[in-house]
Amino acid sequence: MKNNFLLLFPALALLGLATQCQSSKPATTTSAVVAASATAPAAPLAPKEYRYESVPGDPLQVRIYHLANGLTVYLSDYKDAPRIQAYLAVRAGSKNDPATATGLAHYLEHMVFKGTSKLGTQDWAKEKVELDKIEALYEVYRGQRNDPVARKRTYHQIDSISGVAARYAVPNEYDKVMGAIGAKGSNAHTSNEETVYQEDIPSNQLEKWVAIQAERLQEMVPRLFHTELEAVYEEKNRGLDSDFNKEFEALSAALYPTHPYGTQTTIGTIEHLQNPSITEIKKYFGQYYVPGNVALCLSGDLDYDATIRLIDQYFGALPGKPVPAFNAPVEKPLTAPVVREVLGPQSENVMLGFRLPGKASADGLRLRMLDKILTNGQAGLIDLDLNQQQKVLQAASFTDLNDDYSTHVIYGTPRQGQTLEQVKSLLLGELAKVKAGNFPDWLIPAIINNEKLERTKRYESNEARATAMYEAFIERVDWKDYLRQQEDFGKLTKAEIVKFANENYGENYVAVFKRTGVDPNKVKVVKPAITPVPANRDAASAYYKQLTAMPSSELQPVFVDYKKDIQETEIKPGLPLYYTHNAENGLFNLYYILDVGTNNDPRWGLAAGYLQYLGTGKYSAAQLQQEFYKLGCSFDVSSGADRTFVTLSGLDSNLEPALQLFEQLLNAPKPDAAALKNMVAGTLKARQDAKLEKRVILSQAMVNFVKYGPKNPFTNILSEKELKALKPEQLTALIKKLPTYQHRVLYYGPRPLVAEGQAVEVAPSASMPNLSPLQPGLVKVLQKEHRTPVKLTPAPAAKDFAEQPLKDRKVYWIDYNMVQAEILFLTKGDLYNKDLAPTVALYNEYFGGGMGSIVFQDLRESKALAYSAYSGYNNADKVGRSNYNVSYIGTQSDKLPEAMAGMEALLTDMPVAEANLEIAKNAIRNSISTERITKGNVLLSYERARRLGLDYDLRRDVYASTQKMTFDELKKFQSAKIKGQNQVILVIGSKDRLNFKELAKYGKVQQLTLKEVFGY
Repeated sequence: MKNNFLLLFPALALLGLATQCQSSKPATTTSAVVAASATAPAAPLAPKEYRYESVPGDPLQVRIYHLANGLTVYLSDYKDAPRIQAYLAVRAGSKNDPATATGLAHYLEHMVFKGTSKLGTQDWAKEKVELDKIEALYEVYRGQRNDPVARKRTYHQIDSISGVAARYAVPNEYDKVMGAIGAKGSNAHTSNEETVYQEDIPSNQLEKWVAIQAERLQEMVPRLFHTELEAVYEEKNRGLDSDFNKEFEALSAALYPTHPYGTQTTIGTIEHLQNPSITEIKKYFGQYYVPGNVALCLSGDLDYDATIRLIDQYFGALPGKPVPAFNAPVEKPLTAPVVREVLGPQSENVMLGFRLPGKASADGLRLRMLDKILTNGQAGLIDLDLNQQQKVLQAASFTDLNDDYSTHVIYGTPRQGQTLEQVKSLLLGELAKVKAGNFPDWLIPAIINNEKLERTKRYESNEARATAMYEAFIERVDWKDYLRQQEDFGKLTKAEIVKFANENYGENYVAVFKRTGVDPNKVKVVKPAITPVPANRDAASAYYKQLTAMPSSELQPVFVDYKKDIQETEIKPGLPLYYTHNAENGLFNLYYILDVGTNNDPRWGLAAGYLQYLGTGKYSAAQLQQEFYKLGCSFDVSSGADRTFVTLSGLDSNLEPALQLFEQLLNAPKPDAAALKNMVAGTLKARQDAKLEKRVILSQAMVNFVKYGPKNPFTNILSEKELKALKPEQLTALIKKLPTYQHRVLYYGPRPLVAEGQAVEVAPSASMPNLSPLQPGLVKVLQKEHRTPVKLTPAPAAKDFAEQPLKDRKVYWIDYNMVQAEILFLTKGDLYNKDLAPTVALYNEYFGGGMGSIVFQDLRESKALAYSAYSGYNNADKVGRSNYNVSYIGTQSDKLPEAMAGMEALLTDMPVAEANLEIAKNAIRNSISTERITKGNVLLSYERARRLGLDYDLRRDVYASTQKMTFDELKKFQSAKIKGQNQVILVIGSKDRLNFKELAKYGKVQQLTLKEVFGY
């Protein structure tokens, strides 16, 4: 098969992989350094040259710098928007935790957000005295494991002194800085190998970001320690309530009985969490958070020379020091299957795991290929043999690639009446096919081409580009070798993979059977006595004031102009085409959008799902998927409540053959009675499984029940009797109707709308007055291939379910066996009104929008009541529908009274914090001024605007209005729309742990059954 990807990036065909060392040019501008950054070394008088490494032909044009202290810096310039995706990656994760203090790396990750001796404090000298006392008391506390009376007394001291220390603290000051500069996605993660901190920042705020990261890397101050520890407990509780987490932990423990990958978990044990050591955490920080073990990875709108100078200015003076070596334990080979069982309330499945070499090895590449042969979403063996033929309810494979070892996981969920052992046999059967070479010769070349296409698509994102950089750093792989992995992946052969499979896949696996039942090992985390600490909302450190006062260039917002940014014409009278050009690569997205959905007829959703099991013309269903995969294209049909999306995407050079196949399928699908029978059986089993998933129960079933009553979009499904009575021809008839209804066509891709050479049978539109009648292109292709009747049928009238008035204060609850309780507060608002958008945006940012918001500060930081808490006034997504205020808190069941009272108090009496309001305004201004809606998102933005009756970018109003708003205006909105409004509270939790007396304070308490909310 022709390698079309090389047409997109010819440089890759000639990729030279020798490292190239160069020098940066003298900077043309100097960064603005004010007194605020006095902690940084003075800028050098003479320009300093910085040598860097790069790889010729690198599509990301990455430059790698190494500062004198060992800090590694990866930079990639990509000017899609004036923003930069930034990662600070530390080569230390849970495998580096002491065996006696598991979870330490993860807990340290939380503490790094708490600030330093400059950031996050009002009076460091006084605060330090109290923090030193707390650290010493925790060491005493750890030694009192067998003396509960003494532990309680010591903890009371810790709690008391923590309250004193908190008077000097400025909680969430780091998050406030990130909010003020317009950062998005401020977060971090810890895994086996790494701890990575991330932000998406405006490019004009780069110096502030660099300065504060250098400050964080200098020291870690464990302030607000015991309240944050409670947040980690709640995170642990969420893991205890996740059957998948427990299953994967059991798999890892059996695969790695010696290595930390299996002997300890990232979150840590309850015993270790309940006996933390601040001293050990400080020691870990001092050992691993050093320049030689850290990389900064930035991709976005940046200047290479100015950026590296800025980084050196702030990070260059940090002292370098050696990092402890990690000596990976060697696991003994598995010689026979190891079987484990896990019990929990969620649906059943079986998970098989194989232990393989680390990700940077040649076998790491072979593992990736073998995984794609099994599952690639279209033409893998599991995709076609098990999922499409409906031999299981669902099956897939995935890899967990790490430095020392990798894990290959294959899992499946059973159909009704099918045992987990039968699913296991089917999964192993697909592996046996790989070992026998029983897969088509074209599959590996197709995987290679599709991998290249997917990578091209990913690299349209700064997040993906910067992620690639930090992955290379964590792997300890030179960038040239990281790129060579992609080249080497493209050289893998069938014989090589068959050999690899036979050498590595035998009886050497772990099988975990996840069965539905009560977990006998469930542990209850006891609620400690914590006195809320002050929020100090209006306080600010001197460092914060200096940093935020640093000057930055002003960036002006760029709003979408739908009339200019979208070209509109007609494929034929009554069939509009909306077009945006892809000037970056050879990929396209094509949509047919119909205003008809499951509200009109629940069979639409079934018909959309049925399509994947059907063939057309000379192709069976499996052959059709294979043909699309060979072409580097894929299709999807999805039907929502009131819209249906028909989507084709992939390599534009193959648009015509892919479109021909797709149109043939839409117009002439072959009915398949056996496929329908299996789909119906699978649908019924999936419905049973949904009733075991707490997220589905709360967020979908209960929410729809409350908003609309028993008859609602979620319960608008065919009954079991109706399902079983369905005929294949009924669903294929619906599929054939898709192109006959009025619809609109959206295209984003490189193909010109019109091109020279052939006539176009369409008149120029008002938005395209210069359209030449002698230029063919996309219009011509669609006129030829998109099969529609002469006259399109109007879409059926919209059918919306009536919303309930929600006038009574009620508490609905459902019994579910879990450690936490999850609570939703729901208040119905007004019908959608675009004029409210600016106020809503500012209110949400201020009150409940992120880690610097009032809700997060109060319920998590001050009162330690939750890991996750938020509140927001949610605008409707369509004209004529109501807005809703939704507030959520997930908390340990015995904290329910305090958690509910805390949320209710905030909703009733919104705290006044002028400093937070200014931060919220700055966040909105800096965010909107640097956001750019580009590429295919322009079309989807227009779709969203149309549903709201808008013909312009609503962000324009938000940007113009929010900066002038006062707190009185925000308070007026909150008093009118939220405070004192009738609300319905939804609770899911274990009936033997819920406090019903407490629930009754908020309204009439009513238990709901699963049959009531699911409708079956």
